[in-house]
Amino acid sequence: MTDAIAGNDKRKRLSSEERRDEFVQKAIEFFAEEGFSSSTRDLAKRLGVTQPLLYRYFDSKNDLISEVYETVYVRRWRTDWEDLLAERSVPLRDRLLTFYRAYTDVVFQRDWMRIFLFAGLKGGEINRRYIDRVRGRVLEPIIREYRHENGLPESDVTPEETELAWSVHGGIYYFGVRTEIYGQKPIKGLDYVIETSIDGLLNGLDRFHGVARRR
Repeated sequence: MTDAIAGNDKRKRLSSEERRDEFVQKAIEFFAEEGFSSSTRDLAKRLGVTQPLLYRYFDSKNDLISEVYETVYVRRWRTDWEDLLAERSVPLRDRLLTFYRAYTDVVFQRDWMRIFLFAGLKGGEINRRYIDRVRGRVLEPIIREYRHENGLPESDVTPEETELAWSVHGGIYYFGVRTEIYGQKPIKGLDYVIETSIDGLLNGLDRFHGVARRR
């Protein structure tokens, strides 16, 4: 039996769910390389299947893109990150250092970053949905935890606080763009970038709230 026949037999033995998962994984690789302007015809060709077969598993290209988002950006999201940020027995600075080290382990992967950048150029839903997730589950909780640690009253997160948090989060993310996408050798390591970024965030919040820094 040739390798090609053996491969076909293996594919035939896959359940419908396994075949769908296989298509999603291949689509992740494809979109990370080619972006979202490529057609499902091109994707089917890469998969070695017909376009009609692909549409048996996904109603549309957008349906497939939603599955890619779910796999890359939702399933890789660790719920313990949110628990970590809320653990008030640990100083906030230490929580943030631990969080961003774990977060960048997930985010600084080639498929994650390339798909996110391609999606931004396309103007699709992936970026909007993920940005909403980061703001609601990371940035706003960080600000609330800062207020609690410094004895400040609870209130709605202000636009100024949000922009400060985004600027720091974005700076850490851009380190990954430079190293993983542009292929630049970092002048300083990731730990240095995370630590100085976190200190910048906390110092900026101190200035905004008039808090005397105790660190």
